[in-house]
Amino acid sequence: MKEYKQSKLNRIKRGANRATYDVEKINSILDASFIGYVGYVFEGKAITIPMAYGRMDNKIILHGSNANRMLISLLKAGEMSITVMHLDALVLARSGFHHSVNYRSATLFGSVRKLEEKKEKDDALFCFMEHMMKGRWNGIREMNQAEFDRTLTIEMTIETASAKIRDVGVADEPDDYDLNVWAGLVPIKQVAEYPIPDKGKPEQMEIPKHVLDYYHQNK
Repeated sequence: MKEYKQSKLNRIKRGANRATYDVEKINSILDASFIGYVGYVFEGKAITIPMAYGRMDNKIILHGSNANRMLISLLKAGEMSITVMHLDALVLARSGFHHSVNYRSATLFGSVRKLEEKKEKDDALFCFMEHMMKGRWNGIREMNQAEFDRTLTIEMTIETASAKIRDVGVADEPDDYDLNVWAGLVPIKQVAEYPIPDKGKPEQMEIPKHVLDYYHQNK
């Protein structure tokens, strides 16, 4: 599948010229982040919270404690939506009306299930950790049985999705371009700073290669 089929659920109406349903473009937005905003209903109240996630093909992995009300609510509903957004620039126009931002945003919709079989749960947790930092899984101790049993892991199958991308400059009124007002872009990006060791043994240890690789790739 190259594109998600458009429907009332995922079709973008406002700013449709910035919409994309391309699977690869949407996956690139997901892979460039680690935090998404999950919406759910708890006791009749709509709630949205940020959650770390991993992506495995067309699956989104979330995990938490067995008592996590968000995960329990999602399993009860059997479906979920998650949005991932990157702020790329402030767009400073000559008028307040035309100020904007450049961004990449993807919203996913799909079905949810609990992962219980050991191998698929192991694979999901590996995916989650590697999505955070490639190589990290092999640099930490193995999860013990108590931790494994206390971790509720769910899988969302992406059934449809859409994205909006703004990556252009200022769009002012024609008559405003001769004004003595500065206009332009202020690029914004999230960067990694040099790793800080925890107290104790890490202070005397070399920083692992996978941590330094992450730093150099994202500084």
